[in-house]
Formats: sequence, C-alpha cells, structure tokens
Amino acid sequence: VQLVESGGGLVQAGGSLRLSCAASGSTFSINAMGWYRQAPGKQRELVATITSGGGSTNYADSVKGRFTISRSGAKNTMYLQMNSLKPEDTAVYYCNAVALNLVTRISYLYWGQGTQVTVSP
Repeated sequence: VQLVESGGGLVQAGGSLRLSCAASGSTFSINAMGWYRQAPGKQRELVATITSGGGSTNYADSVKGRFTISRSGAKNTMYLQMNSLKPEDTAVYYCNAVALNLVTRISYLYWGQGTQVTVSP
C-alpha cells in the first residue's frame, strides 16, 4: 500500500489548507485512516482519525472545531480541511492507514511520507 499526501504549504494565521492522502495498492482493503503531525523537537501526535465507513471521527482537542477529517466516496482518499490555522499548527503532517491484506487476512499499518504545513504569524 502506498500513501501519498499533498496540499501542504505556507499560509498566514487564520488561513485554511486542505490536505489529501491517496491510498493505493492491490489486494488490500483500507480500513481506518488518520492524520498525525510532528513539529520540530516534538513527538508525533494524533490530529484526527476516521473509520473505514467514514461514520466515526476523532479529533485532538487542539484542533476540534477547526479541522475536519473526511474520506472520498471510494473511501481510499482521505482529506483534512484545516481552518483558522495557528502558528502552533506548523508541523509535518502524516497520514496513516490500516490495510487488510485480502490474501493473508493480516492487517498492516502504513504511513505516508509527510507534507509540510507552515503557518506564519
């Protein structure tokens, strides 16, 4: 499974960005997906997660009410709409996905390469 993020960039405080994460791979079924971020000198932290059907989401307290996680109709592309961005949101944002191998019936966790989000004061 490959996860490819896009949509990062530089934005002023109060602005918006939309991140995308496209999952691809044969013989896999993508289940839960999530966004994490890592700021310089800090540990990677959860931003938001979404279930396979998209019916249940979870957010870090720091982004509740500002960020929205969603998945496409095909369920293999995930988005993170980020509004009212703050300088403290500056980080590398990573997507991950739990993927079930349809042959072995074993689930694996995959990570994308990350996309930089920088919010200027």
